[in-house]
Amino acid sequence: MPSALLNVMVNAAKKASVKIRRDFNELENLQVSVKGPGDFVTSADIRTQKIIIDELTKAKPDWSFFAEEKQNSNANNSKNRFIIDPIDGTTNFLHGNPNFAISIAAEVENRLEAGIIYSPVYDELFFAERGKGAFFNDRRLRVAQRKKLSESIVVTGIPHLGRGNKDQFIKEMEEIIPEVSGIRRSGSAALDLAWVAAGRYDAYWETGLSLWDIAAGIIIIREAGGVVTGIDGSEKDLYNGNVIAGNDKIHENLLKKIKNIYLQDN
Repeated sequence: MPSALLNVMVNAAKKASVKIRRDFNELENLQVSVKGPGDFVTSADIRTQKIIIDELTKAKPDWSFFAEEKQNSNANNSKNRFIIDPIDGTTNFLHGNPNFAISIAAEVENRLEAGIIYSPVYDELFFAERGKGAFFNDRRLRVAQRKKLSESIVVTGIPHLGRGNKDQFIKEMEEIIPEVSGIRRSGSAALDLAWVAAGRYDAYWETGLSLWDIAAGIIIIREAGGVVTGIDGSEKDLYNGNVIAGNDKIHENLLKKIKNIYLQDN
């Protein structure tokens, strides 16, 4: 059974999703601002985050928050925090593309304890707690068991206006394209990680992300039997926002292909 902590996180996400679905059907009425080149924030992001934080604060008033649209609160007074991305895949959301998600992770004394990724349009919930396994709705999750890159579908992000290292990405594509069955790009790092945990993708890699993009996905994949590290193979690089994930064999093989390119260009 899910813990009280996990139930609080799920309830917060689902409460916030009621208005997200309404906003998704009324996109022409949303206010949109630009944080930077190619980086949008909507009134829906801000509203969603407020609902989530309000709900989590009721249950855990002494916890701090690390969230995309809000500075830390109680940051100096708590060893525990929630890591929140209210809408991961905002650009998809703005274009009427349903591939976006709420991502919430719980960190207890610097260790990921629980994570949820919820897709409001598809009503799909991916969640995990440390040592208790990972789940999709009510079904146990396991990463795909393919061992060969030639049989695998991998997913990544693509550099665009204001974000990413184009030259590094092109080198990565030249290395990976001949080796895999297919490459995908969804526009939501959180969903990419959740789908790796569910076996819908065999592996995922991307650089230049924020912790709120990947924190929940990290624990979900690990509890689904997968491996998640930074692009250089370390935990530190993972927390710098550079991620590679899959089952143990595919992770190992993909890491060999990408690591040297990454280290050369960084």
